[in-house]
Amino acid sequence: MTESSSPVQATPQTQFILHPHRSLSPRGFLILMSGIGIVSFIAGVAFWLIGAWPVMGFFGLDVLLVYWAFKANYRSGRAYEVVDVTPAVLTLTRVSAKGRSEKIEINPYWARVQLATDHPDGRTSLRIVAQGRTWLLGQFLNDDERTEFAEALREALQRARLTAQF
Repeated sequence: MTESSSPVQATPQTQFILHPHRSLSPRGFLILMSGIGIVSFIAGVAFWLIGAWPVMGFFGLDVLLVYWAFKANYRSGRAYEVVDVTPAVLTLTRVSAKGRSEKIEINPYWARVQLATDHPDGRTSLRIVAQGRTWLLGQFLNDDERTEFAEALREALQRARLTAQF
């Protein structure tokens, strides 16, 4: 009895995960909100002591609005994009802040990375162009990050094309 087996060949894969940047950590958020709350409370009490008691409610409302704005900002920061590059397929997966996922598969041989300065103020936009279609990606990145990612994605596509087995 003979046993035949075919060696399993691993396909080279490059994966990029893009997240929006949030400069304030959860601990920093707690410190900031505590500071705003304390200052607003002290100012509210000062106004209450001089007889302008309705102002204290507005200070509380300000704290709630700042809290709500930060929470909305953090919620939008849950969105991310995953770019997988293999010799067979370039996969772009977008996950919205609400968790909805969109998956796009592109032939890496047709895919071209396009970094363009479309805005009058010099901001860039990053696109993948293939077979007459265009996909924007990395919209939440800053210009430097977008430029760096465009170069890394070009290199990954080039490696995938070179390592493809026909």
